[in-house]
Amino acid sequence: MACVKVELSRQNRKADATLSAMNKITQDMRFKQAAIEYSLKHGVTKAAIRYKTSRQNIYRWRKKYDGSIQSLADRSHRPHSHPKQHTDGGLKLIQNMRRRNPNTGLVVFWVKLRQRGYSRSISGLYRVLRRIGGMAVKLPNPKYIQKPYEK
Repeated sequence: MACVKVELSRQNRKADATLSAMNKITQDMRFKQAAIEYSLKHGVTKAAIRYKTSRQNIYRWRKKYDGSIQSLADRSHRPHSHPKQHTDGGLKLIQNMRRRNPNTGLVVFWVKLRQRGYSRSISGLYRVLRRIGGMAVKLPNPKYIQKPYEK
């Protein structure tokens, strides 16, 4: 049987790291579980004093806790969606325009997009271009060639 080396894309590697992190039991998770179990036996105030945390944290952890230590894992704070995010049509317009104008500066590129119906700010366009890797490539200055001296 032949071994095949598979190169994971950046996004897949990130997802794989996230999955392995979810399966890991960290010190924080054990600490939270110990604090919860102590609070169930002795009360929230005593648990907060003993574990040097706030009562609010104990209550928050108890609400999250379902009996498994995995329920205490930290989760992403990233939102699932945003009402003002770029639409697919807007992203396609940016990519098509960037393909036709690869060396155009940010402001001129933004003005050309505005003429075609783009309604976002320059800073929003800058963030999208950075994310999709479409920043203008600045061409290097031509190399200076010395002229021969005149006698």
